[in-house]
Amino acid sequence: MIPRLALVPGEPAGIGPELCVRLAQLPRTDCRLLAYADPGTLQQAAHALGLPLRLLGENEQATQAGDLRLHPVPNAVPNRFGHTDPANAHAVVEALNVASDACLRGEHAGIVTGPVHKAALNAGGFAFTGTTELLAQRAGCEVVMMLANDIVRVALATTHLPLRAVADAIDATTLTRTLRITHRALQRDFGIEQPLIAVLGLNPHAGEAGHLGREEIEVIEPVIAALRSEGMRLTGPLSADTAFLPQKLAGFDAVLAMYHDQGLPVLKYSGFERAVNMTLGLPYPRVAVDHGTALELAGKGIADPSSLFAAVETCARIAAQRRLAA
Repeated sequence: MIPRLALVPGEPAGIGPELCVRLAQLPRTDCRLLAYADPGTLQQAAHALGLPLRLLGENEQATQAGDLRLHPVPNAVPNRFGHTDPANAHAVVEALNVASDACLRGEHAGIVTGPVHKAALNAGGFAFTGTTELLAQRAGCEVVMMLANDIVRVALATTHLPLRAVADAIDATTLTRTLRITHRALQRDFGIEQPLIAVLGLNPHAGEAGHLGREEIEVIEPVIAALRSEGMRLTGPLSADTAFLPQKLAGFDAVLAMYHDQGLPVLKYSGFERAVNMTLGLPYPRVAVDHGTALELAGKGIADPSSLFAAVETCARIAAQRRLAA
């Protein structure tokens, strides 16, 4: 069976709606998409792009370029590309909530999400830290953020924290949980029976035997040793400045970075256009674009849809892999 995926464009004033319109122009054999969005905003985006768009009911069949199934989630006020309006924050969050709940009920095999504008959502009355956190709370589970492209997969031990808070956030319990979730996702979602995960150190040169910090000795190394004794294949802690050399990456199935800007700049440099953001540990696959709302590009028809295309392909592939493994 072809998996059914939820598609949430994200911030209506950003590039998400027009990327979804571009997506609708392509025939799909790997999944059936159902968008959760404001119909007027999608039509507005199609008009700006000069592309056809025919919004269908949830159970209608897409037969031509521009066909897109839709579960309407109306905005409170008319949308203006490039200009966020906090009045539409409720619709953005509601689309994510309704789509994720449908995934939890088994109505969808996964969800693909576009970029949201955190400042606009907070201005609209939502204490919003990120879509990853929202979906995890909705599902009631612990998750790990992983970004991936065709070159490398990078999971994060911590996500959006000030740098001075990172060291305190890396403890044995958190690191163990993160590695277990990442290991399981590589097995279940990518079909890698015995994945090899490279674990980066926190400090320069992985602490230089304690001379540049003791987190490696006191936290990271004991966790690696304990999980190795359970059969997990882990290497590290590695110095981050050399771990991403091509000859080393070729042997790893994923890299665990200790903080956001330790691993993600390398991933984005190696292939930003095809990079995707994945939430590991949810009961369903969630894949997102690896870029922001790009308000300055919205409505101009020049935004690159490659990341959204890659997100849909990845989500469909993981949904099919999960079905095989079930």
